[in-house]
Amino acid sequence: MWRTQRVRQGDVVVARFRGRPGLLVVKRVVRAQDGGWWVQGDNEFVTDDSRAYGVADVIGRVVFRYWPKPGKLG
Repeated sequence: MWRTQRVRQGDVVVARFRGRPGLLVVKRVVRAQDGGWWVQGDNEFVTDDSRAYGVADVIGRVVFRYWPKPGKLG
C-alpha cells in the first residue's frame, strides 16, 4: 500500500467508509465525492461498497498483490 501517491479514478485502494469506520476494505475508486471517494467492488452483484455505505476515506493506494497470482483461482 502506498500512502503518499495521488489517488485517481480506477485505482485500487484501501479505504474506510465514513458510515462504517470499523470496516476496512479494498475497492476500486470511481470518483471524488463530498471530500472523499466513491468506491466500488469489481463484482457489482456481491460487494459492500459505496452503494451501501456511502463515501469512503482512502488510507492508501494498493501497489502490489502478493496472492493469488492472476488466473490461479476459479
